[in-house]
Amino acid sequence: MVNISRVDLNLFVVLDAIYTERGITRASERLNLTQSAISHALSRLRELVNDPLFVREGHLMVPTPLAHALIPSVKRAIGQIESSLNQLRSFDPATSTRQFSIGVGHMVESAAIPRLAARLRAHAPQVRLSAVHHDQNNVPSALATGDLDVALDVMLPSTQNLSCTPLRRSRLVVAARAGHPALDQGLSLESYLALDHVVASSPHCASSIEDQALSRLGMERRIVVRCQHYWTACQLVASSDMVLTLPEAAAETANAALGNRLLPFPLDVSGPDIHLFWPRGANDDPANRWLREQLLACFGRAGSAGDQKL
Repeated sequence: MVNISRVDLNLFVVLDAIYTERGITRASERLNLTQSAISHALSRLRELVNDPLFVREGHLMVPTPLAHALIPSVKRAIGQIESSLNQLRSFDPATSTRQFSIGVGHMVESAAIPRLAARLRAHAPQVRLSAVHHDQNNVPSALATGDLDVALDVMLPSTQNLSCTPLRRSRLVVAARAGHPALDQGLSLESYLALDHVVASSPHCASSIEDQALSRLGMERRIVVRCQHYWTACQLVASSDMVLTLPEAAAETANAALGNRLLPFPLDVSGPDIHLFWPRGANDDPANRWLREQLLACFGRAGSAGDQKL
């Protein structure tokens, strides 16, 4: 059994740095230590766990299976310690140089990030922002380890140890090019079904909300093009007579530069609501709370960014 009181916990900070940077040199730069000190710490770690932890392949240090198994717990522990220490300090956005990482899908990115970046430039000019594409299934662990500060998404498959608040209620709209000849009189369900449709979704995505609603009525639309991103789909709409059904939050930003019309979806169906998620342990972290408040403001949600039970 390992006696933790006899282990230098700084070794695990070095482990995290090597794992993240995939090299001794970059890890030393990150931690502001000499390469010799990093190598010495790695030797002690290898002796402690009786495993090489990293194998050199060219210029990279490739983690062993044991390193892969160990790193989530290490990152989680480091993140919890950092969060606890951060709670003892105030956060001054005007002078902070912190980097925030936000997990966001393509549906939400275009609606949230430009607004948030504008607020940061105005109120926190030295704060850096990274929008990170995420897999919904990995969001809880990424928040727990500190790889993400917050995440914006529809409801997640797992919400254990997460806090959540709704950002925006969503409705479905239909994008069509300006001057579309079939839409002079608006959009009815009959005219919607008569049109050609473009769909933006991942290859493994289940059927969409609109297709489920149509299916319940025994109806089906004619999909002629499938692509991966709303921006691509909106460009196709602008240059053809195809139409695109998408959540209003994504539609407003994606179509602003293209001049496409946005019409109500012809059935009474709500779109996927956007939620803000963060680790429950960061409820009182001043920096995380400030970031959440900025995101709430971006979506017109004034008020508390506090914990809401799921």
